[in-house]
Amino acid sequence: MRVTVLGATGGIGRHVTRRLLNEGHQVTALVRSPAKLAITDPALTVITGALSATAAVKQAVTGADAVISALGPSMKRSVQGTALTDGTRTIVEVMREQKVDRFIGLATPSLADPQDKPHWKHKVLPVMARLMFPNALIELTGMTAAVTDSDLDYTIARITNPTNKPASGHVRSGFLGHDHVGSVMSREDIAAFLVSQLTDPRYRRAMPAISN
Repeated sequence: MRVTVLGATGGIGRHVTRRLLNEGHQVTALVRSPAKLAITDPALTVITGALSATAAVKQAVTGADAVISALGPSMKRSVQGTALTDGTRTIVEVMREQKVDRFIGLATPSLADPQDKPHWKHKVLPVMARLMFPNALIELTGMTAAVTDSDLDYTIARITNPTNKPASGHVRSGFLGHDHVGSVMSREDIAAFLVSQLTDPRYRRAMPAISN
């Protein structure tokens, strides 16, 4: 497939990019700082630009079969504003304009999916996030709404505690209150799950929680 990757220079995004290339996909990465990507491959096209640059977003998305976003907000309390929310709205607009329907991204169990049942994470995680990472929660809420309120064919994986441990190959996924899903997951396994959603129809227009 032809896949556009957003957030390719991040910890999860690098794994997503490498996995896509290893599986033989054509990859276009939209990045602000190409030097941070440190991946070269004949099947990789790197476009320099911010999410606020509509022309760059359009160049990255045009012709794609799917978009995988590994974008996530800063956990620093000093960071303000809604750059990622605004950027995600631009991405959605461009995808609709270019008739690119498939979006795969990330969120947090602080945000509920309609298929969840009542769960302690719905109560505890939002309170913790508002106290410790208030702007990050605002961004995640806005980013997610920009996608779920659209008519895109999305899958948004909700993660809690990503780590740099080696991939285990063991993934739990499902909905809170229904399925036994933990909190910890390696970034490499998160990336593998995101890439698997290119061909897995189970979670279309849904937000499964995932863990190791």
